[in-house]
Amino acid sequence: MKLSILGAGAWGTALAISVAQRHPTLLWARDAAQAGALAAERRNARYLPGVALPPGLEITSDFDAALAHARDGLIVIATPMAALREMLSRLPDDARAWWLCKGFEAGTGLLGHEVAREVCPQARVGVLSGPSFAQEVARSQPTALVAASADQALREAAVEAFHGDALRIYPSADPVGVEVGGAVKNVLAIATGVCDGLGLGLNARAALITRGLAEMTRLGLALGARPETFMGLSGLGDLVLTATGDLSRNRQVGLRLARGQGLPQILEELGHVAEGVYSAHTVVDRARQVGVDLPIAAAVVELIESRLTAPEAVRLLMSRAVTEEFRTSA
Repeated sequence: MKLSILGAGAWGTALAISVAQRHPTLLWARDAAQAGALAAERRNARYLPGVALPPGLEITSDFDAALAHARDGLIVIATPMAALREMLSRLPDDARAWWLCKGFEAGTGLLGHEVAREVCPQARVGVLSGPSFAQEVARSQPTALVAASADQALREAAVEAFHGDALRIYPSADPVGVEVGGAVKNVLAIATGVCDGLGLGLNARAALITRGLAEMTRLGLALGARPETFMGLSGLGDLVLTATGDLSRNRQVGLRLARGQGLPQILEELGHVAEGVYSAHTVVDRARQVGVDLPIAAAVVELIESRLTAPEAVRLLMSRAVTEEFRTSA
């Protein structure tokens, strides 16, 4: 099976390295200079230093060539969420495409599958998500992901394409739940980073992750997801990884906010996209539209928009009115 991966950041490059060991794979970079450097140096020095690209991995900045390569195969969109609509709009009607980005689209508040429904309703699409740091995938360390789509044949094609010795794929028919998990966990990882940066302890971290999972689940159910999805890889699994793993950019944002650093400085120093920063406000807005309260996510919005300090956000959450643990509306 031929695959074209659109986007040569860390995750796109890592997946290309993984699948190129089994399938003819082409990696598309938007910038011609970057594509030239990747082809010449056979490594992605900016995003995955120290990891060699497989000899058979093709590199191009020609978008039409990338589409042609995967005409009878699969396209993988590995851009940030902000570019998903553009990428989908450039696909042919008969495309079979997966995306890796996580979040709600800024402005519209739509999840990826909702954007696809607007932009390319004839294409067969799905989301590939789960607990996965790009560096570990690139180094062939064991990883498990979820391939979610309403299209059973497309799910089967994802298993054929992505499943390998170091990458295990679980098919799912719940793209709504998988996408909600991927979007909300980034915001919660910022909160957990703040918690750890303030030195609040392991009790606080456990409480925050558990209550964050409750927030994620409430929103997902309100949007039509299946409850069991949030106990799986794209829910609890991705939340634990992103909230506690120091390779997580969103966690790093929280740790640095707790130290009193300003958000512009944090983002400049990271040099990579931290999706939770850009999606936090949209997550909370979408939840309010469906009548779901997300107190942790709302506190993150107040913090990153400089209306609360980190200690004030903690006090706000700890002073909330008492509710039963398993209420579904608060």
